[in-house]
Amino acid sequence: MMKMLFFLFFLIPISFLKNWMVLISSLLLFFILFMNLNLFNLFFSSFSYTFMMDVLSGSLIFLTFWIGLLMILASYNLLNTNSSTYFILTLIFLIFFLVLSFSTSSLFLFYIFFESSLIPTLLLIFGWGYQPERLSSGFYLLFYTLFGSLPLLLSIFYIYITCNTLFFNLIFLNYNFYLYLGLLLGFLIKMPMIFFHFWLPKAHVEAPISGSMILAGILLKLGGYGLMRVFGFLIGDYMLNNMFFICLSLFGMMMIGFICMFQVDMKSLIAYSSVSHMALVICGIFTMNYYGMLGSLILMIGHGLCSSGLFCLANIVYERSSSRSFYFNKGLITLMPSLSFFWFLLCANNMASPPSLNLLGEIMIINSLMSWSSYSFFYLFFGSFLSCCYSIYLYSNTQHGSLYSGMKSYFSVNVREFMLLFLHWLPLNFMILKIDIFMVWL
Repeated sequence: MMKMLFFLFFLIPISFLKNWMVLISSLLLFFILFMNLNLFNLFFSSFSYTFMMDVLSGSLIFLTFWIGLLMILASYNLLNTNSSTYFILTLIFLIFFLVLSFSTSSLFLFYIFFESSLIPTLLLIFGWGYQPERLSSGFYLLFYTLFGSLPLLLSIFYIYITCNTLFFNLIFLNYNFYLYLGLLLGFLIKMPMIFFHFWLPKAHVEAPISGSMILAGILLKLGGYGLMRVFGFLIGDYMLNNMFFICLSLFGMMMIGFICMFQVDMKSLIAYSSVSHMALVICGIFTMNYYGMLGSLILMIGHGLCSSGLFCLANIVYERSSSRSFYFNKGLITLMPSLSFFWFLLCANNMASPPSLNLLGEIMIINSLMSWSSYSFFYLFFGSFLSCCYSIYLYSNTQHGSLYSGMKSYFSVNVREFMLLFLHWLPLNFMILKIDIFMVWL
């Protein structure tokens, strides 16, 4: 683990070279070396200074590195400005804090790094956001997260006083409803759960493309990762309260599907679809059975790749039309037919069509929920159906219809953008061939 952390520090002087290809090559090289260390074990491995690795943390660290190098590839326009060094440094520190969050075995250190990842994210939104409203959206992100994090911090202090340890696998305690709620609320807001989700569309719409990619790809997964770790030692009568959160998330998944159908902004629609998918992940985690946990992990990885790719597509169109509105961006299939193919692939994956990780994750979670209560099929039916509806709505509204007359100045998509989209799609559809690496978890 120390090798991995020192490698990330090594990237800091490279960022001053202002050569984005060197940085991407370094990240890709490390990704390959890291993957060849064979860290997918049944147990915690690579222990060093309270840092460790297992299947859950290892798979999310892989996703962090993959999305990280694609963020640099997507931000080509920002890398040619005077502030490019500060931008790359912000990305490196964000990746660094996320890797630390996923690899620590201490609950308190996880909280520290969990909160530290907020600072580079806010710098991305404030420094390179598109609209003046980025200030208010950044404050929404900050204060929603801090609102849920204060009870979490107090709960961590209580656990330390009671158990004299904060290692995930050594905590054993008798807890009450307030401790149960305090430990879970911060992660539920981060995911986000319905009724606490308002910060997410605001942050997505105002963030630059790299901010949207890391928000959808990684930062939402911090909440799911935290819930899975906390449920490792939260076992008792208060688990009956899980029923409330499952019912709320099932209802939220259906309602957010309807909200998606009313959106007129591409990034806003993709952001709301993330809330819908994360509601399904919350349901899977709170059922606390094998299929639910495993399906939630697979869906988190699939959603991270798919949602990040959709944000890249929206940004490619935005860079050419200077608008994210469906009213202006119509008939794109006549201007960029090759890009329309990637729109189709990623929209199809967003509705969980085979062979994608989204489909496998959703099947497992649906099995888990149906075994928990057969009455959940009504909400699952509407949630899955509306997921299909808004994915088709996104595709058909952008690709078909009459072309806006001011769009004649379009130019073709370049190789860098095709490579960016291909590298999102490839693991999303081919990792399903090697899904047994996730099966050894739990």
